[in-house]
Amino acid sequence: MPTDRDRLLATPICDLNLTLAGGRLEPLLAKFRRELAHLGVRPEPACYLSTEWGVPFETISLAIPFYLAREDLIALHAEQVGFLEGSGRGDFLRYLRHEMGHVVNYAYRLYDRADWTDTFGPMDADYVEVYHPEPFSAKHVCHLPGWYAQKHPDEDWAETFAVWMTPAYDWRAAYADWSAARAKLEFCDRLMAELRERAPDVTAVEADEDVSDIDMTLADFYADYGEDPDDGPAFAPPFDASLRGIFEDLGDREDASSIAPRLPAGDLIRRLERDLATDVFRWTGCFPEAVRPLVRRLAERADRLLQVYPADRETAAIAAVVSLVTALAMDHVVRGASRSSHGAAAPVTDQMGRRDR
Repeated sequence: MPTDRDRLLATPICDLNLTLAGGRLEPLLAKFRRELAHLGVRPEPACYLSTEWGVPFETISLAIPFYLAREDLIALHAEQVGFLEGSGRGDFLRYLRHEMGHVVNYAYRLYDRADWTDTFGPMDADYVEVYHPEPFSAKHVCHLPGWYAQKHPDEDWAETFAVWMTPAYDWRAAYADWSAARAKLEFCDRLMAELRERAPDVTAVEADEDVSDIDMTLADFYADYGEDPDDGPAFAPPFDASLRGIFEDLGDREDASSIAPRLPAGDLIRRLERDLATDVFRWTGCFPEAVRPLVRRLAERADRLLQVYPADRETAAIAAVVSLVTALAMDHVVRGASRSSHGAAAPVTDQMGRRDR
């Protein structure tokens, strides 16, 4: 007998009857508009529900992921993808402020200004899906996860604008020691003061992939997020040695002082998958679709090695697994691509901003 989850997955997205008006996002959008009005920022974006965050180029339309419109869809997305962009109140507003940076850029064609290009770089720079950030670079602000300002000049501006727009945030003090990033924020502050009295050049509205036009089912939509372990990024560290440095072999009590029951290491690693995918991305820039297969491979290898840990040492085991996955992800980012044992490179794809340009 089909479950509620089965019926939800079989539903075409256009038949979910999702709207912004009257839903859970309406009060957050109202707060966002108050923020814009307080700062005198124009134009007001035309918000709509779509497949992901984005702003179609040369428009003032702002796409919001449809799954954020309902709690059951948020839960389903977390289950299927493991990474949520904007599910909490504060996180939702952070993404809105970033996308508003794109709206302002396109509305005033800032990218055509010499001073904007001198500050952020040329708009026609390659917009690559694979980028390798330098964590904690003092040349860029920190706003969205993954050091997103380093992806492209358009994203650098959008992140800078979002930091500038954040209410009650003293960016001058926060970036006092990061002169390059502070200079970008000061440029943004001067530019927005200049634009306050100027009408936008672009007011076009264009809903790209409006939720009401998407006739694929949720099951088909999430099939695109499916991960084939053979196609994912290829990490080739000494997994066995790393795991044995954290856990015990079944029947071999390394910590004889602990009489606590031994629990399966693989189960612990799987339990950490969702949080690791999100937090490792935030601090390393290694995307969740690379981290999740890595975590699963570690869990599978721990199963094969019959690895266990004392129940009273779980906190230490978690810290060690987090450190290991973070180190592997950072190596992946720094080297530019993870390599298999045969030296083949595997790309990491971007999860956000695919329609910003």
